[in-house]
Amino acid sequence: MSVYHTPVLLEESVQLLAVEPQGTYADLTFGGGGHSRRILAELGDGGRLFAFDQDRDTHANRPDDPRFHFVESNFRFLRGALRLRGVVQVDGILADLGVSSHHFDEVERGFSFRGEAPLDMRMNQRGRLTAAAVVNTYAADDLTRILGDWGEIETPWKAANCIVRARGAGALETTAQLVEAVKPCTPRKDEAKFLTKLFQALRIEVNGEMEALKMALEQSLKVLRPGGRLVVISYHSLEDRLVKNFMRSGNFTGEVEKDFFGRALTPFEPVTRKAVAPSAEELARNPRSRSAKLRAAVKKQAEPAKTGM
Repeated sequence: MSVYHTPVLLEESVQLLAVEPQGTYADLTFGGGGHSRRILAELGDGGRLFAFDQDRDTHANRPDDPRFHFVESNFRFLRGALRLRGVVQVDGILADLGVSSHHFDEVERGFSFRGEAPLDMRMNQRGRLTAAAVVNTYAADDLTRILGDWGEIETPWKAANCIVRARGAGALETTAQLVEAVKPCTPRKDEAKFLTKLFQALRIEVNGEMEALKMALEQSLKVLRPGGRLVVISYHSLEDRLVKNFMRSGNFTGEVEKDFFGRALTPFEPVTRKAVAPSAEELARNPRSRSAKLRAAVKKQAEPAKTGM
């Protein structure tokens, strides 16, 4: 039996979550359930764990545990989904972002440029937008934007133009057709790196990943109790930048606002001063963890208002 997903930075992330046995927690990215099971191991009989995932392939991974509550939803709906279940605040939130090994290994889902599969890339298979729709209907300017913004490709206009020219001869329906379409602008020495960025950009666009992450981070402030912890594992610079800035300042620019008295108006206190990376042992065991960065922060207690004379 193949492993759905090997959890990354498992012990480090759960340790930073500082699980309280009777606490209530949210795992925003259930996937194979590795992090959820590790959290459950720390919980007592009165503890609760709400695990989010929009992919129905994850249903088979759910543990049979009365403390475990599966939420079939994108984590962008964090606050509303919890309130529907009578939960207003939680003691900790864990998110392991990115794509699971299952998505890469299930070739027919179209997440990998290795092999041939329909251009799909939907994490939620009930979603309407597919990678095929993006490459076949987006204007060259829009393709340039997403390849530059989400893929951080150095010359996104070249790749966009290659796609537009290729689709003029017929729709691009498979991953192999897309790889062939961008061959004229694929650097020979860094082919795998270029295609990884290209597929990343399309996947982020199809799934609205950056907007979902922003929404979840903003809602974490309302959902976490004072003293509660936010723990996030990211896999590329776009995600890590958002997480780092938000934990530092409570916004996505990273600029710390100050009140009249010069006090920093920051809702979080970082627990990790710099990102935690996988150990050499974990890298040897799971090479897909190489780009992972782990950050954690604790929500500050509300400070009493200070008045001047």
